Amino acid sequence: MRILVYGAGAVGGYLGGRLSQHGHEVTLVTRPVTAQFINEQGLDITEKGQTVRTQPTAVTSIAQAFAEGQAYDLLLMSMKSYDLQIALDHLVAFCPDPPPIITTGNGIDIELPLVMQFGAEKITAGSVTTPIRKETSYHLIVEKEGRGLMLAAMQPKQKIKEWVNLFRKSGVQTATAKSYESMRWSKALLNMVGNASSAILNRRPGLIYSSDRMYDLEVRMLQEALDVMAARKIKVVDLPGSSAKKLAFGVRRMPRSVLKPMLTKRVTSGRGNKMPSFYIDLAEGKGKTEVIYHNGAVAYHGQKLGIPTPVNAAYNDVLVKITNGELDWREFDGRPQRLAQEVRRYEAAMSQSR
Repeated sequence: MRILVYGAGAVGGYLGGRLSQHGHEVTLVTRPVTAQFINEQGLDITEKGQTVRTQPTAVTSIAQAFAEGQAYDLLLMSMKSYDLQIALDHLVAFCPDPPPIITTGNGIDIELPLVMQFGAEKITAGSVTTPIRKETSYHLIVEKEGRGLMLAAMQPKQKIKEWVNLFRKSGVQTATAKSYESMRWSKALLNMVGNASSAILNRRPGLIYSSDRMYDLEVRMLQEALDVMAARKIKVVDLPGSSAKKLAFGVRRMPRSVLKPMLTKRVTSGRGNKMPSFYIDLAEGKGKTEVIYHNGAVAYHGQKLGIPTPVNAAYNDVLVKITNGELDWREFDGRPQRLAQEVRRYEAAMSQSR
């Protein structure tokens, strides 16, 4: 099968490498320096203590990928959610009628621009729970075993079994979800734990959860998300190796003495050795953040439903403003009381609007 991976970072490179390893003709769209290394010496993947060298082809643009009438059987879109719209614009310019598409990004509602452009029948939603570290431009390391990929159809009766079998036969643990929204919201719930707060306060999640003030805000943030999910009749589902159901049950039912150690363990070990993604984007000066597809999406849907979401709204707006340079990051550096102050401001505003 001829497969194009558009946005071959850690996740896209891993999936593309595994597919290439198992006999598929894979092309990766990636950065120039990465493309040069991969074309010269291959892409190494280390998993379960073993390193394999795969041989995908790497190009540096979508224009190059479709040059000279190149055609593909499948397109993986694996870029960050904030890059999806511009990637879509480039795709339409060079391939207005693409092959079936699988997304692997994080966030709520991220497939909607693709559905509007190409129709739901062409899109399969994917979610990767495997933490992958990019050791070098040509070496990826799987940091936790027992996780994998989940796929979900965008509409009833849509057939995705071919893609499930494709990844399973390529050594990627793959599960399916009955509901696209359940998969997306459940993964977002897992992603949000200790993510925005770590970025805003410039601290590791474990340190943040040692603060009672921040622990209480984090639990409220998750409760707000679960309230919105319940109002929209979206069920919480488990993803490969990641129990969103246990997290939701804990937030709803467990006493503080049990839940706090559980959440602390999750934020200190769940992502391997990596800092949370929102922090990485902020620290690297990307000028973009995926918080709008997580906490921001919860606040957006909460507002539409009349459900107060002050913690999610504050997390989203503060991090967006820090990212855009509208707020000074130093003002929140190690100061949970400052973030709590913003939450109280949003609480007051939401109370007045009701």
